[in-house]
Amino acid sequence: MIDKKKIKQSFQRAADSYEDQAMIQHRVADRLLGLVGRYCGNEFYRVLEIGCSTGLLTRKLASQYPEIMEIVLCDLVESFVTRAGDLPGITAVSFLAGDIETLPLSGTFDLIISSSTLHWVHDLNTLLQKLSAHLKPGAILAFSMYGPDNLQEIRSLTGRGLTYSSLEQVQEMVSRYFSVDHSSERLETLFFQSPDDVLSHLRQTGVNALSSTPWTPRRLQHFKDEYLNRFNDPQGVRLTYHPMYLLAHL
Repeated sequence: MIDKKKIKQSFQRAADSYEDQAMIQHRVADRLLGLVGRYCGNEFYRVLEIGCSTGLLTRKLASQYPEIMEIVLCDLVESFVTRAGDLPGITAVSFLAGDIETLPLSGTFDLIISSSTLHWVHDLNTLLQKLSAHLKPGAILAFSMYGPDNLQEIRSLTGRGLTYSSLEQVQEMVSRYFSVDHSSERLETLFFQSPDDVLSHLRQTGVNALSSTPWTPRRLQHFKDEYLNRFNDPQGVRLTYHPMYLLAHL
């Protein structure tokens, strides 16, 4: 079971460095919003964003949909309330601090959106059912999360990683409560100069939240040697992300 207290602490520590290091998260947010623009309507007045973090998606969303009048932001980390930045034209911005799986929601939304977050939840099926009760008829659920090949290099060397659902499994869950408009997946690869840079990247984006055992010098050196031996390409040492995208309506 994912320890959400550790997730919270990890992302809180990474707050100042997150957006500079979140290259994949930027790509994923841009693609998600592109899909929303392609498959969905363009009139969203009341919006819920799950896992707003530093406001990476929030600012892009507000720029793409200036008709938004109210946006409710949710995140485990309370201090992220100050990170979304100026959202011109939006009349009401509120922040829910805590776990979306247990937080009470009020009212209904035209759009519920989440980028690079829902792979952290304990029970996605139950959350989807909960969210379906807070969407207006015909309203949109749009999210990205990561799939089984995410950070495969780290998993293969350490034996640690999330238990990711496949795209087919997520789509089946979504289809219990919504009509699916789009589902897709892709692999994204980053390249770094060294295994040390990979570890620094993970730490500075907060996604090292599953690491609970301190590195010993011997273990760290073994990890770096194996990483170089197995994942070294002409562009540098690689790190794989596996984003999946789901759009659906009620």
